[in-house]
Amino acid sequence: MTGPVQIHDATEADLPGIVAIYNEVIATSTAIYSYEPVTLADRGEWWRARVALRYPVLVAAEATSVLGVASFGDFRAWPGYRFTVEHSVHVRADCRGRGVGTQLLQALLPRAAACNKHVMIAGVDAANAASIRFHERLGFTQVGHLREVGYKFDRWLDLVFLQRRVGDR
Repeated sequence: MTGPVQIHDATEADLPGIVAIYNEVIATSTAIYSYEPVTLADRGEWWRARVALRYPVLVAAEATSVLGVASFGDFRAWPGYRFTVEHSVHVRADCRGRGVGTQLLQALLPRAAACNKHVMIAGVDAANAASIRFHERLGFTQVGHLREVGYKFDRWLDLVFLQRRVGDR
């Protein structure tokens, strides 16, 4: 990174950068329990669906380069969960550990409050100690550990749930 990082609502022009980040995460990590890369059309449909729900898709950008992406969606479909969202934050490999994810998540929290949300959930691979620490530094607490619920790279994966009230500082 050479210049200031700007956080803004994603536009269609940001989608190729979002796709590149997402596909790198799928291919190299257990941060996403998926196997197949996404297409530009897939992410475009996802982005339009989020925008239609008035849910943010934020990007961290430097000049015209997308460094990271963050969003949230419904935690579960039933009406009793309507005040709870689950978020995702993904940062380009060469920008990790430089505060981009922190800036994105800190920008996402007030957007959840503006949508009248009460709790934000993070689902994190249990072996991803860096992501767990990242969330804990931002006020999330571990609330659940699901054993062997995912499978990727020829092994069973545990999933940790962390949560935080949206209005907490």
